[in-house]
Amino acid sequence: MAVRKMTLDGLAARLEAASGVGTVSTDPARCALLSQDVWSKGETALAVVRPESQQAVAALLPVIAAEGLAAFPRGGGMSYTGGYTPDRPGIVVDLGALDRVLEINRDDMYVRVEAGCTWDTLYRALKPLGLRTPFWGPLSGISSTIGGGLSQNNAFFGAGIYGPGSDSVLSVTVALADGSLLRTGSAGTAGGHPFFRQYGPDLTGVFLGDCGALGFKTEATLRLIPMPEHEMYGSFAFADADTLTRAMSEVARANLASEVFGFDPGLARVRLKRASLTSDAKALAKVVTGQGGLLKGVAEGARMALAGRGFVGEADYTLHVVVEGRSKAGTADDFARLEAMAQGAGGKRIENTIPKVIRANPFTPLNNMLGPEGERWVPVHGIVRHSDAAACWQALEDAFAERQEAFARHSVQTGYLVTTLGTTGFLIEPVFLWPETLFALHEASVEKSWLDRLPRHADNPEASAVVAEARQAVIEVFSRFAAAHFQIGRSYPFAGTRSGPALNLLTGIKTALDPHNIINPGVLGLEAER
Repeated sequence: MAVRKMTLDGLAARLEAASGVGTVSTDPARCALLSQDVWSKGETALAVVRPESQQAVAALLPVIAAEGLAAFPRGGGMSYTGGYTPDRPGIVVDLGALDRVLEINRDDMYVRVEAGCTWDTLYRALKPLGLRTPFWGPLSGISSTIGGGLSQNNAFFGAGIYGPGSDSVLSVTVALADGSLLRTGSAGTAGGHPFFRQYGPDLTGVFLGDCGALGFKTEATLRLIPMPEHEMYGSFAFADADTLTRAMSEVARANLASEVFGFDPGLARVRLKRASLTSDAKALAKVVTGQGGLLKGVAEGARMALAGRGFVGEADYTLHVVVEGRSKAGTADDFARLEAMAQGAGGKRIENTIPKVIRANPFTPLNNMLGPEGERWVPVHGIVRHSDAAACWQALEDAFAERQEAFARHSVQTGYLVTTLGTTGFLIEPVFLWPETLFALHEASVEKSWLDRLPRHADNPEASAVVAEARQAVIEVFSRFAAAHFQIGRSYPFAGTRSGPALNLLTGIKTALDPHNIINPGVLGLEAER
């Protein structure tokens, strides 16, 4: 133990000297915390380095390589696929200190941010200026970082019209294994500015969705749009998954709504049960103050209060939408078209409380990462064609039906979140809840006031094994439909499903940029050729 401590102390001193401005920790508890994600624990990092400048990140990587160790990048830590959890001896590089909004360029309509800046921070900086990025964050945006989001890719706010986060990016700055900083797009020109992505081969795209396998993003530039001036919200109930899927696909193809999402009855029950009276009051307050006028706000709040939580039937599949526009008339026309599509597919209009509250409170505390009775929670997802969505969902249901006895025996609950991405992608996300002891990550992420009121569960490896097997079965179903995935990490098949030419190109890029195989090795199934 004493020898190990001396070794770690020496390592910490060398890392600290290399990173210049930044902190190094070998505290076992902190190293363990930052080596786990929502689903699994990786090999505990030997040290955690928190650089405070982009140059420090770049300077650090060759030193880690010289130590014969691997470097694992961490943003907000809200992933669930092993995207940053160490699988071999190494150092976690915590990018959370790179949290600044560097430039808001209103003339040229772009914003530059450091990689550790959260989506919530960016949204708050832009909103008073009447600006927004097209895609403006995942539901976990209070903690999720922009660099992490671009490495993993993600869905939600704005994705119905504008697609996932990567589609809003103009340029990235990446720290490479050799200690250099690479700038992409028009920023790659000497003295250039990051206003345009398409200049020669799209190097920006190479580093989006790479899970940090090719380099560590330190800065990103996203394009800006004017904040929409008008919004309308709608919710509809459907009798089954098939009619909900049909309606969602029709709305997506028409490109009418910035958010298009739905729940099955199981997830709807969990979400409504999980909400507290306190959160109801906070949601009402934000809706009242966010409606553009006191009288309108009070009227909307009163309507929501009267509706309560009884607007969703026990067996309803629900669709929720947000329509945005520059004019009241144009927004109303788009909403009328959408409503006709939903009702034509069998939907019944219900109170629009859910989309209204989600928009009034876009980035809430991370209490939803636990179930209403303190259960562990984990999702798994796939993105399929519209023409495959209904069949894929049914195949998932069939897989769950085969495991219903095991689910019941171990108190495993399931549900679905579904959403669309631009006009072409249909995302299906099964979620699991089960009684199990919490990780340090849960303890650090969930509000203490919320955590204190929840029951605690003992170690439950049998239930966790059931969930693990079911998650793998879900991934196999998605593979049958040639689904795409965000947050590939070390969970979804990627390298093994690429064609020969594609895999050779990816391996060649990995080897050229990371010849010693120290940059998040193994993620995406990629290893440099040595």
